[in-house]
Amino acid sequence: MTKDEEIFKGKTFSDLMSDIYSNQKKKDRQIKLLIAQLEPMVKSLDQAAVVVPLIKEYLDISVKNDDALIKLAAIVQRMMKDSANADGGGYALSEDEKRQLMDAIKEVEKDLPNDGDDE
Repeated sequence: MTKDEEIFKGKTFSDLMSDIYSNQKKKDRQIKLLIAQLEPMVKSLDQAAVVVPLIKEYLDISVKNDDALIKLAAIVQRMMKDSANADGGGYALSEDEKRQLMDAIKEVEKDLPNDGDDE
């Protein structure tokens, strides 16, 4: 497996790494903008006590989403390494890696809003 081989429909490992980087930069800009917009509105400690937890929750969800992408990238990278070392063998995840992947998926699913679409 190479960095330019498709890992799932329309995405290569290079695309995944680019997405991780782009998401980080975009979120950094969004967070700075959000704080800059909210800062003039906060006039007291009571108002700050309401606004700061909302920003913290936004940041926490963002970090969890990034963690899931990074874990996916690590698994794909390991698959790439294993396929380079193997003699045509398939991609084998250890039971621990499978468990970690499933735990990461469940964690992200908990944070996703339920919009009623079950695909």
